Amino acid sequence: MRFIFSFILICVCFVSCRNKSGEYVCPPCDLPCDELTFSEAGNCPHCDMALVSKDKLIKENELQVNQVDIQNGSGAFLVDSGPGHEGQSIKVYYHKPENFHEDSKILIVIPGAGRNGDSYRDAWIEESEKYGLLILSPMYNEREYGFGDYHLCGLLKNIELKNSIEYVENTNIARMNEENFKFEINPNREQWIFNDFDRIFDMVIAHLNSKQTTYDIFGHSAGGHILHRMALFQKDSKVNHIMPANSSFYTLPSFEYSMPFGLKDAPIERESLKQAFGRNFVLFLGEMDNENETGGTFLRSTTADKQGLHRLSRGKFFFDTARAIAEELKVEFNWKIQIVPGVGHNHREMGNAVGEYLYANK
Repeated sequence: MRFIFSFILICVCFVSCRNKSGEYVCPPCDLPCDELTFSEAGNCPHCDMALVSKDKLIKENELQVNQVDIQNGSGAFLVDSGPGHEGQSIKVYYHKPENFHEDSKILIVIPGAGRNGDSYRDAWIEESEKYGLLILSPMYNEREYGFGDYHLCGLLKNIELKNSIEYVENTNIARMNEENFKFEINPNREQWIFNDFDRIFDMVIAHLNSKQTTYDIFGHSAGGHILHRMALFQKDSKVNHIMPANSSFYTLPSFEYSMPFGLKDAPIERESLKQAFGRNFVLFLGEMDNENETGGTFLRSTTADKQGLHRLSRGKFFFDTARAIAEELKVEFNWKIQIVPGVGHNHREMGNAVGEYLYANK
């Protein structure tokens, strides 16, 4: 069967494909198209991944950990993973605009569940050049950073997903049986994923002699999972604006619900919510990321459904819950919400809205 598939794929690609002396290749995706070369840039006609220069791919495969080398244009570098992931590394895709200077702003872009830092970086190239913005997009290998380490940020450990998740055929729905969802709270803050972002930022500004002391951060879908939890749990950070978008479900800033849906038994004090609500936090939601959206994976469970039955309603519920708790605590509520018209679960279009909101006319 694999032979037949390979033969058909090669026939389909013959017009645009050349021999091994071609200039462009498909990034490794464990499909037969990994063996093809192409004469022109574009997208792979099979897996739709953006083709890359063969020479550039070879260069990226030769990267050394913690040797940051950022040139004008797009590229990548490797950094060590944090505590709990010793011996592993994070690949950071970047784009440095032509007009970059020591006062240029820096944006970290957190990918969704596909961990495709290259695609998320590419989606910001136009804004990077337009606003003189350095883009950094870390890619966390899914084999090394599973659901607990990535979506849930390392806040939970020893998670048992196998008997608790059922994927509904021909839909984007994953149903969770909460009684079978077993885990332990991880109180070790050093093992939470949030710490990586300051570390990457510090390495980059040292390399570029940048004068920036803070960075902005945007995350879509699974990236939004990470960032709304970052706002709640990370006490000290050099981040300025935190901008999550289109999460499937939320950890509510409420001690009524247990993790991962609330803060009951979580390693966080009620008093620390005052600091969280004072952050420059902007929640981005797609107007069309509603009950008709079929993109991305959407979690259904008894507790998750109390937040709403689609991403738009859940995002609104999260924001309204946070505002109500801030009023109860009688503290400043600095959070904002932006609903992007006509956009569903699309990281490119949500990113465009974030760029316009944060950097246009600034």
